Amino acid sequence: MRLPITKTPKCYVGGGFIRSESGRVYPINDAAGAFFANIPLCTRKDLRNAVEAAAKAGPGWAARSAYNRGQILYRLAEMLEARSAEMSEAISLTGISKKDADREVSASIDRIVHYAGWTDKYQALLGSVNPVASPHFNFTVTEPMGIIGIVAPDTAPLLALLSLVMPAITSGNTVIALASTTQPYPSILLGEMLATSDLPGGVVNLLTGERSELIPTFATHAHLRGIAAVANLEDRKTLQIGAADSVKRLKLIPSETATDWFSEKAQGLYEIRDHLESKTTWHPIGA
Repeated sequence: MRLPITKTPKCYVGGGFIRSESGRVYPINDAAGAFFANIPLCTRKDLRNAVEAAAKAGPGWAARSAYNRGQILYRLAEMLEARSAEMSEAISLTGISKKDADREVSASIDRIVHYAGWTDKYQALLGSVNPVASPHFNFTVTEPMGIIGIVAPDTAPLLALLSLVMPAITSGNTVIALASTTQPYPSILLGEMLATSDLPGGVVNLLTGERSELIPTFATHAHLRGIAAVANLEDRKTLQIGAADSVKRLKLIPSETATDWFSEKAQGLYEIRDHLESKTTWHPIGA
């Protein structure tokens, strides 16, 4: 009789699967209280390594055509669709009903497709031609900010994570995301799907671990140009103080207030705009 091969969950960073450099893990249990798996307890060093991976992937991802980015994001939706039953089981691990887990997976697939459709449209809506009192064309165009830090909530561990990640990468940014602490396993599976999709390694980097250890580094790391976080009052203060020192854009969602991640308001053009910079260019008429 052979021994079963148990799974060792790993984080997805730079297109590969890593354990924490510290070797630390924390256990998660199933709904019945039985041990399920050990999850990597990532450190500040892991976060810094992820930033390096995102920085390498950034220029290539931003340079891809909008149409090609849309194709790649749609391919990710295909990967999640193909493994939807497995993902639903991962969401159900902590006691969520199968019906609610299936609903979250379906909404997550739809959210990816939603942003895949925006890749070649947001520029036309967020850019403009500006009237000027000189013989020039004056254009406002949008550009990706760079590396965006994401701190996902414990609720809706897949849908909320994707709702924060997708608008950032739609426009050519790269992402370092800290997954749910209490329900991290869906992010582990998502990393496996990212690895088999066409998304270049380093565009999305997924970490697991304690917020109290990682949020101060998210706040102060100079190479993170923006942060979108669902955070409590103490963590919001930490992010605000650190962001003021390192000059980064913040989008903070209070964790004390319930967010309906299934709502239409949780997606759309203005979510993409939060991770863009506007640039103005001048061109002489006739040039």
